[in-house]
Amino acid sequence: MRSLLVIFFLLGVFLLRAQIIDSCSIKNTTIGGAENISFDVNYKWGIINLNAGVANFTCKLEMFKDRPVFHLIGVGTSNSKYDWIFKVRDTYETYIDTMSMQPARFVRRVHEGGTQFYENVFFDKAHSLAITETKTFPVPNCIQDILSSMCYARNINFDTFKINQKVYFQVFLDNEVQNIFIKYLGKAILKTRIGKINTIKFSPLLLKGTMFQGGEDAMTIWVTDDDNHIPVRIESPIIVGSVRVDLSDYYNLLHPFSALINQKKKTE
Repeated sequence: MRSLLVIFFLLGVFLLRAQIIDSCSIKNTTIGGAENISFDVNYKWGIINLNAGVANFTCKLEMFKDRPVFHLIGVGTSNSKYDWIFKVRDTYETYIDTMSMQPARFVRRVHEGGTQFYENVFFDKAHSLAITETKTFPVPNCIQDILSSMCYARNINFDTFKINQKVYFQVFLDNEVQNIFIKYLGKAILKTRIGKINTIKFSPLLLKGTMFQGGEDAMTIWVTDDDNHIPVRIESPIIVGSVRVDLSDYYNLLHPFSALINQKKKTE
């Protein structure tokens, strides 16, 4: 878990997917077929405060194996000024069945420093299998990938959660089923570059890696407290310094951005 984009994608895994309920499907009420959301990734260490990169997510309505799907694409890029330190050019994709909100395919193209990696996973829901190019893995019936989790759980009613309630879930990542949970921390008004925003706040359990310290309170995440439930901010200490990911722009949301307080709302 080294790249700047992975930091952002942890938002999808540990925030959004985690509010899973006892069902393998849910009706979509939050995701539109033309959504476009962008984020700034900032790194801080002492007096050093750098714009380290950007992440962008787009959603398109397409057909996959004769079924309508949401094709979600996430692209993460390090700031070209700092490519000489650690260059990141990552792309993540998922194809989500619009009826069940379950993934049908997951693609990951990673270019981080001198490392390049490609992953292509097909999900056989009928037989509870994750099929890669080299191996087939048994998975739970309600398994999600790292991106489909974002869309699935954005449709959960957050008002049903209690403060400090922990919610457990499973994601297929790096050829393994990851068992993780998040802790719901309530609601908060967050000051951002686009104004004050009503948000929902969480703390995920992080698996210790080359970048993250790991633990139950190692990361804090905020999403909009409205009908969109889009990510607003992530903050986390890392091995050296800390990282903050902030919402920078948004287009074609399915619902008005009503979480924005006392500000002129963006024309969609």
